[in-house]
Amino acid sequence: MKAIISVSNKARVVEFARGLSALDVEIYSTGGTKQKLSEAGVPVNSVSKLTGFPEILDGRVKTLHPAIHGGILARRDIPDHLTQLAEHHIGLIDLVVVNLYPFAQTVARPDATLDDALENIDIGGPTMIRAAAKNFKGVVVVVDPDDYDLVLDELRTSGEVKEDTRRKLAAKAFQHTASYDTNIATYLRRSEDGLPRSFTVALEKLQDLRYGENPHQSAALYADSTLASRSGTLAGARQLHGKALSFTNTLDLEGAFNCARDFASVAVVIVKHANPCGLAVGDDLLEVFRRAYAGDPLSAFGGAIGFNRVVDAPTAKEIFQSYFEDIIAPGYTPEALEILKGKKDLRLLETEFTPNEPVSPWPASKWDFKRISGGFLVQTPDIVAEDDLTLKVVSEREPTREEIKDLVFAWRAVKHVKSNAIVLAKGMALVGIGAGQMSRVDSVGIAARKAGSRAVGSVLASDAFFPKQDGVEVAAENGVTAIIQPGGSIRDEDVIKVVNERGLAMVFTGRRHFKH
Repeated sequence: MKAIISVSNKARVVEFARGLSALDVEIYSTGGTKQKLSEAGVPVNSVSKLTGFPEILDGRVKTLHPAIHGGILARRDIPDHLTQLAEHHIGLIDLVVVNLYPFAQTVARPDATLDDALENIDIGGPTMIRAAAKNFKGVVVVVDPDDYDLVLDELRTSGEVKEDTRRKLAAKAFQHTASYDTNIATYLRRSEDGLPRSFTVALEKLQDLRYGENPHQSAALYADSTLASRSGTLAGARQLHGKALSFTNTLDLEGAFNCARDFASVAVVIVKHANPCGLAVGDDLLEVFRRAYAGDPLSAFGGAIGFNRVVDAPTAKEIFQSYFEDIIAPGYTPEALEILKGKKDLRLLETEFTPNEPVSPWPASKWDFKRISGGFLVQTPDIVAEDDLTLKVVSEREPTREEIKDLVFAWRAVKHVKSNAIVLAKGMALVGIGAGQMSRVDSVGIAARKAGSRAVGSVLASDAFFPKQDGVEVAAENGVTAIIQPGGSIRDEDVIKVVNERGLAMVFTGRRHFKH
């Protein structure tokens, strides 16, 4: 039995090679792998012994040879293939152990150049992997060190690797090269504009989740392997405490994470079923949390909290008084962590917070994907810089300075609420939210009902224009004093007329914030 071992990730390769050698497997290797095995005392030959040709072009060409690929690709069940190998003095290769140059790690370096990237595109490795995977009935292909023990156990037990195992290893091998090519394509496409005609997404499983949206559904968390770093992402968060994540918990955490990082000031958001039910900004974390919680204490029960600042002990004590399931923050003081760990089931996640900033179409990791039957919808994210907002006053009354502050806050908040979305804000905190209704006037009514007496003197943000004046009338009847909305309806003049009759102020943004 012959094996070729040529790996970039050398974890446990010496132990694996020793195990193979003990089973009388003849090992051939290249470059750094051969050196490592030799230094460890594992009998190993150079692939040049198989090819009769030296490595050339600084190692760019070493395994691209008929003596290698003939031995891998020959069908054992076709006599003519074996005859041809014999005619050309080529032996069969039974085991290919290869993983690839560290392309993703290379381009993740801040100082990485295009030449660095190109030199770390593996050619011979993927070719051997694909050849072995294509011929898995006769060849075992191993790309993951986690599979070393499985292969050794089956060889020791029966002298061969089961065909079902070979098939599974081949599937993993093709996925390995597909993800590798995706990383390269993503890197080279970074200078392009627009959405490409075709592209692939490379995902790496991080963990199984407790269940999906419902307990009878299975689910897992995957990370985008093309990311240079998972820092500042939910996929890169560390769980410091609490039970395992479920699907819906993770979605709520993502909503809380994205909303909190959309504000430069101290911000606290409470999310329930993918919608904010409380949100406030200010200067003092404890005071901001209290105002966020006051937005809708009933709905906040069992929700996820997002912070864009390190959680301190006074805030942790306040959180402890109520029931929440999840918290995500850029950190926790030791005292806060000790307090919050007193809640057995409270999940505590920590990840670096970086402000939401507008991005060019690439990298693909920044895109927004929505699943449809048979495919995906893909769009650039709805991220707008704080200074990229032009307000056009369309009412007779100019909004006051305090109303302007609350209107701008409400406009950033409403984009995180499911459409049709209406939020009421006062004192830089949400006091009423209407989400996901088929009729905009119904969303206004729900937001006003949630706010109760707090609606008096509040401002309103609508994620899209008012199709007619009924929503504005309901807002005015409940004490709203100013409105921010995109404008653009054929009934804008009717809406503005009601605004003026009621003494409200209204500004148009010219930009919509639908979230479906």
